[in-house]
Amino acid sequence: MLGYLLRRILAAVPVMGVVALFVFLLLRLTPGDPAAILAGDNATPERLERIRESLGLNEPLIVQFVTWVNKLLHGDLGTSLISNLPVMKMIGQRVEPSISIALCTIILAVIVAVPLGVIAAWKHGTWIDRFVMGLSVLGFSVPVFVVGYVLIQVFAIELRWVPVQGFRSIFNGFGPFFERMILPTCALSFIYVALIARMTRAAMLDVLGEDYVRTARAKGINEVAVMMRHALRNAAVPVITVIGTGFALLISGVVVTESVFNIPGIGRLTVDAVLARDYPVIQAMILLTSLIYVVVNLLIDVAYTLLDPRIRY
Repeated sequence: MLGYLLRRILAAVPVMGVVALFVFLLLRLTPGDPAAILAGDNATPERLERIRESLGLNEPLIVQFVTWVNKLLHGDLGTSLISNLPVMKMIGQRVEPSISIALCTIILAVIVAVPLGVIAAWKHGTWIDRFVMGLSVLGFSVPVFVVGYVLIQVFAIELRWVPVQGFRSIFNGFGPFFERMILPTCALSFIYVALIARMTRAAMLDVLGEDYVRTARAKGINEVAVMMRHALRNAAVPVITVIGTGFALLISGVVVTESVFNIPGIGRLTVDAVLARDYPVIQAMILLTSLIYVVVNLLIDVAYTLLDPRIRY
C-alpha cells in the first residue's frame, strides 16, 4: 500500500507542474493590467511604471515564473495586489467555512441518499422506486439559491428557529456553529442527495443480477445482509467516485450558497479575486483547487483497492 501511495503521489507532481505553468501563462497573457487596477483610472504613466516595477511585471515571463515557483516551493503564495495581505493568510481566514459546509453537506447527503438508493434498487419498479426517482428529478431541477431562499423564509424569518445568515466557528461552540450550518447544508445537500441516490440505485441494479447475489439468496442469507454485505459493497466504487468528486467540488465552488447565506468562504474569495484581477490570489486558488482534486482522486484510488481485492497495489 505504501508503494502504491508513493507512485500515485509522484504521478501527481507533473500534473501540478503543468497546472502551475498553465495558470501562470493564462493570467499573464489575458487582457488587463493589474497595475492599472491598483493605480486607478486617473493614474499617470509614471505611476503605472513604478507599480509594474515594484510588482516585477516588467521582468520577462520566464523570470516571473521562476521567481513565483521558487516562492511557492517555500510556502509563499505571494501578497494580494488589492488588500496587500499575504495570500496564505487570506485563504486561512476563508477555508474553515468552506470545509465546514462541504463536510456537513457530504455527510448529510450520504446518510440520506445511500439508503434511498439501496431501497429504490431493492424495490425496483414499485411506487417506492418511482418516489425516490421523483425526488431525484426534483433535486436536479430546483436551483440551490431557490432552496436556500425558501429555507431562509420559512425557518429563519417566519419560524425564527435559526439565524438568517453568517458563520460561527465550531471552536466558539457547537450550538452557534450548528445553527448557522443547518440551512446552507440542507440547501446544498438537496442536489447531492439526488445525485448520490441515483448513482447508488444504478450501481445496485447492476450488481443485483450477479451470480454471487443469487447464490447468497439461495443460501438463505437475510435479505438485508445480502443488500448491504454483498450488493452494496460491490456497487460502492462508482458511488465513492461521485462522493469524492462532489466533496472536492463543494470546497472549491460553493459560491452561490456562500453568497445567499453570507458565508465568507474561499468560493467568494475566488470570485472577488477574479473581478479585481488579483493575480496572486487567483493563482493560489486555482492551484489549491487542483491540489484538492488530486488528493481526492488519490483517496478514491485507495478506497478502490480496499473494496476490490482484484486491484493490485
